[in-house]
Amino acid sequence: MIAGIVAARMESTRLPEKALFEICGKPVIQIMTERMKPARKLDRIIIATSNNKKDDLIENFCKENGIECYRGSEESLVDRYKKISDSIGADVIAKFGADCPLIDPKVIDHVIDIYLNNNYDYVSNYGPPPKTYPEGSTLDVYSSKTLTEAYNEAKKPSELEHISPFICNRPKRYKLYRVDYKKDISNYRFSLDYQEDFQVIKSIYEALYPINPLFTLEDIISWLDSNPEIFKINSHIHFDLENYYKKDRMVGIK
Repeated sequence: MIAGIVAARMESTRLPEKALFEICGKPVIQIMTERMKPARKLDRIIIATSNNKKDDLIENFCKENGIECYRGSEESLVDRYKKISDSIGADVIAKFGADCPLIDPKVIDHVIDIYLNNNYDYVSNYGPPPKTYPEGSTLDVYSSKTLTEAYNEAKKPSELEHISPFICNRPKRYKLYRVDYKKDISNYRFSLDYQEDFQVIKSIYEALYPINPLFTLEDIISWLDSNPEIFKINSHIHFDLENYYKKDRMVGIK
């Protein structure tokens, strides 16, 4: 069983409460789970929130709207994911952040297919430069066995916080693979981390959703190319990916 698990908290450092920001009358976590549902490779979609009292809002919304939600450690995402995986009997984990409400189900299936059809321990369309997918269009895929190893062995804060660094810092132990797009489209930004990101994502959703609720990554890029004033709103925001990977995080994936 393949579980799509979405990490979501109200106390996001850069943009608090973003998981429940509304777009077209729907909170971000609802939009994201609805966009994930058409992915053929996901058997279950689960929101993974923390035991922080403020995250009662996320749990309550999920209960009211038929979205699976589990709660766990606020400090250790490894602990949170491990307990969810055990409780539902997952074989494979597809890990998402709730900052990706424009995720394309075709991209989800493509990344999972590569994991399933090859002998890799970890597959992601994220990674060190020169990655090609935009921020906010990515996921990580690995087995419950690999997650258990991270749970039992991870000690560094970065490895407890994000899971993937534990795996990717051990390229001799794990076989890693990065999925690349057919061309470099990493200059686009679809991650919800700042208010400017919200403006862009909201504009995209409001323009494309009424025409086709299952609009694709290519539809988004085409629309932004026709609306450069929207693209510019968050184009100044750049995540320093190269230095991120130099700081004891995910150095192995190629």
